[in-house]
Amino acid sequence: MKCPKCGCIESKVLDSRPFDDYNSIRRRRECTECKFRFTTHERAVFVSLVVVKKDLTREEYDRNKIIKGVMKSCEKRPVSLEQIEEMVTGIEAELFSTSAGEVQSSEIGEAVMEKLKDLDEVAYVRFASVYRQFKDIDTFMDELQKILKHREN
Repeated sequence: MKCPKCGCIESKVLDSRPFDDYNSIRRRRECTECKFRFTTHERAVFVSLVVVKKDLTREEYDRNKIIKGVMKSCEKRPVSLEQIEEMVTGIEAELFSTSAGEVQSSEIGEAVMEKLKDLDEVAYVRFASVYRQFKDIDTFMDELQKILKHREN
């Protein structure tokens, strides 16, 4: 693993532990050259997944796109990066287990919204407003009504 401070490719592992419900491993490392300590995460690599977008173009699945979108909607909310990572890992597990190599972008968006609804309602509304492209206050109010119904159940 390359040291983020000096670029040395030699480091030693100080500590390893399971992370994210045993879906990845968190390792504390120390550079053998400059003694800088840093953390890495190891995750199993899944077979590639192709995302079919609304305009029918295809692109390779990118976990970071989901994380960026969720982080934007969770900005200034009491949601940790660990919670976001855990949520995305759960979504990925569903996607990789149910798809046959291709998944619609709308499936990903709906899965994110479903998980966000339980994680943070404000983040959910923020994400939904962009994802569903709210055009007016009525659409926004309809979504808020759905949240209130969901909360009652």
